[in-house]
Amino acid sequence: MKTVRVANGQAFWGDSPAAPVAQVRGGVIDYLTLDYLAEITMSVLRKQYERDATAGYARDFVGLMSEIMRECLERNIKVVANAGGINPEACARALLDVAAVQGVRGLRVGVVTGDDIMGQLDDLIRVGVSLQNLENGDRFDTVRDRIASANAYLGAEPIARALAEGANVVITGRCTDPGLVLGPLVHEFGWQWDDWDLLSAGTIAGHIIECGAQASGGNFQGGWEKMPDLAHVGYPIIEARADGTFIVTKHPGTGGAVTTATVTEQLLYELGDPTAYLSPDVTADFTSIRLREVGEDRVEVSGARGNSPTDSLKVSMAYPDGFRGSAMITWAWPDAVAKAELADSILRTRLDELGLSFRQIRTDLVGYNSVHGPLTPPASDPTEVVLRVSVWAEDERTVRRFAAEIAPLVMGPPGFTGLLAGGRIQPSRVMAYWPALIPKSAVDPQVTIWERV
Repeated sequence: MKTVRVANGQAFWGDSPAAPVAQVRGGVIDYLTLDYLAEITMSVLRKQYERDATAGYARDFVGLMSEIMRECLERNIKVVANAGGINPEACARALLDVAAVQGVRGLRVGVVTGDDIMGQLDDLIRVGVSLQNLENGDRFDTVRDRIASANAYLGAEPIARALAEGANVVITGRCTDPGLVLGPLVHEFGWQWDDWDLLSAGTIAGHIIECGAQASGGNFQGGWEKMPDLAHVGYPIIEARADGTFIVTKHPGTGGAVTTATVTEQLLYELGDPTAYLSPDVTADFTSIRLREVGEDRVEVSGARGNSPTDSLKVSMAYPDGFRGSAMITWAWPDAVAKAELADSILRTRLDELGLSFRQIRTDLVGYNSVHGPLTPPASDPTEVVLRVSVWAEDERTVRRFAAEIAPLVMGPPGFTGLLAGGRIQPSRVMAYWPALIPKSAVDPQVTIWERV
């Protein structure tokens, strides 16, 4: 029976740059998937695009491909990445420029677009789409005039289409993370778009490897201290078959482990209703699957069941929402906690007397209560503590005035051992996240093949 090997090499933008190289050079794979986007990442890319219209995509992806592009072409390893962000065309152009410089011929880049619905928002409102915030129910008209980007989560269909049209590399904008795996499996096995059980299997496979080493021992709660060689942790690989069964594994000789426990922990990641995991392609039922260890670092997954998807797509929107700044100062023993608390009180008094208006001021004592907050037991006189004060204000000027009050704290309680950030604090614009639903019929995903002739 035909087996397709799909490897994940990036779980997020900033993940190990060595991981995808190791996946390509560590053994046989057919596909390399690279997941660069999270909700906050789209906001970051929007800020980059505002400064430079040729930016707005994961630049690291181009650097990575410059290292493995030739090898992937020679071994027919296809790459599928949501690295395009809000500017997938610029990403494809940069990739082809690298290929030209390196003298690489035959590169075909499939670019998936149609997720950008910024120009459709008013039309959607006119036909009665509320676009209310999925998380808190807030009305969209409270932020409509500030919306800077709006991208729908596309599914696997345009990815499969790009591969069918001969793409070696597929670049998408905003698509679902599991879709990066499901698209190649649909293309390879010829699954139909109403084969709900098979689409569910492919979606579950994608969910298992979308977080990289989190399925192969990284961030593992059930025995982290015994996990071998995490310095060289192997990233997960799916060995899929046409009947929807698949094995989760990793390259031999790499660190970490693939067990029913590590795979189960990843299955629960970001899972709401286990009987209805929603995606644009299928509604997957996680309660029907069975896991079985069939060898060292080999877990078989079978029994996936699925149902038709909903008629909606999730939309990720970003809008500017003020400015923020943060300072960190270390106080040393004795009485480090008490001294840091007094310094915070001094700072807040001075800010209040200046008449500055903040939407929020937050204080954490890192090393003491920054994780568990008010649940933290009384301090036991730690040898040092870091005072971290963060502010959120409507305007940049207010944050700059806050920054000017930090250094004078050296004349506050003794034990001040310096700021943990170099130079004066620089205000940073806040890009807020607004999730919503739109009718699936409002989106028309497009695929274009880019190549240099």
